[in-house]
Amino acid sequence: MPSLGADMEEGTLVEWLVKPGDSVARGDIVAVVETQKGAIEIEIFEAGEVAELIAEPGQTLPVGAPLARMRKPGEVQDDAPAPRAVPESPRTTAPAEPEESARSAHPTHPPRRASRALPGAKAPGGADATGVLASPAAKARAAEAGLDLTQVTGSGPGGAVLLADVENYLKTAPATKETLETPAAKPAAKPAARGKPGLDMAEMRRAIATAMSRSKREIPHYYLSHRIDLQAAQDWLGATNAERSPDKRLLMGALLIRATVRALAKVPELNGRFEGAHYTPAEDIHCGMAVAMRGGGLIAPAIMDAQGKALDEIMAAMRDLVARTRTGRLRNSEITQGTITISSLGETGVDALYGVIYPPQVALVGFGAPRAEALAHDGAVAARVCVTATLAADHRVSDGRRGAILLAEIDQLLQEPETL
Repeated sequence: MPSLGADMEEGTLVEWLVKPGDSVARGDIVAVVETQKGAIEIEIFEAGEVAELIAEPGQTLPVGAPLARMRKPGEVQDDAPAPRAVPESPRTTAPAEPEESARSAHPTHPPRRASRALPGAKAPGGADATGVLASPAAKARAAEAGLDLTQVTGSGPGGAVLLADVENYLKTAPATKETLETPAAKPAAKPAARGKPGLDMAEMRRAIATAMSRSKREIPHYYLSHRIDLQAAQDWLGATNAERSPDKRLLMGALLIRATVRALAKVPELNGRFEGAHYTPAEDIHCGMAVAMRGGGLIAPAIMDAQGKALDEIMAAMRDLVARTRTGRLRNSEITQGTITISSLGETGVDALYGVIYPPQVALVGFGAPRAEALAHDGAVAARVCVTATLAADHRVSDGRRGAILLAEIDQLLQEPETL
């Protein structure tokens, strides 16, 4: 069970997306795990072959418990099974509810799967009202699409319908009026106590409190703030968007992220991770972006390799991350590998925010809501759009002088938005 954050103690295996004998490559999605942050797609970081699935869907396991056994390419097959004594959490190990598990494998990295069922293997999930064996994620996706699972051929253990089977069916078989109106396919009413699908908001709040308490206890924070004249950026953004279709338009948030990422070149020590007693600077910038959940809660998945993304690519990554965060389809790398976080309040927030560093990162940049203010410009006072930028940084790694350089560089870059 991978650690998907400093606050994570355990996770529930929702679904396997591979079987024994499958070949996997680095970056393939192999499983879905439920945590306080929702259902996270688990990537594999080494190529090889799945030798054995140790954990079963529905099990709640502590961080570090084995989930599967792998063979490296060319490794001789070992017929001896891995130990089956998988430690479980004292919490319930009942399979996740269908609404908690509406997740799909990443479309660009589908692991290869055998089409036959495994003799004697236990099917993930259980039978639905029609008697069809299906994984929780498959049942939730079918309910969302109004699909009768009796129409889908399962490729999972015991002939169970997997999420991939549902997705493949929806791609190849156009929905009919009869299918969409099948009574058995109507989504069940959501429990009133839960928030977004797959998210227990009380658990998320507990996880946030745990992580932030640790941050304030262990990290010697210092804070800086700086007011930035955004008028040049606002004017450029308006002129640029006027020539674009709505789906191609940029948000101010994309400029703020791009400017921050570029400014880190002058203060690279603010981009890295402090783990144990050692600080490790990061070569790449995996920029966490704070996303507020509807109904409460906050998740900060990372835009991976942000330093190599142009402004339009940053905007596309923002849209993608927000959508997947709110539907519970994040990847474990996006949750665990962030090197700095940016939090922007958008148009409706307060003037400034002073963030708490998300460990093991060493800095968080915050942007308040842009406001029109009376500002001296070119020898006259005029109404200009301004924003307050703040920095929370780890004093073990940097000091106020270095932090000030970062904020000043962000300011300078935003005065020349066409160069971003």
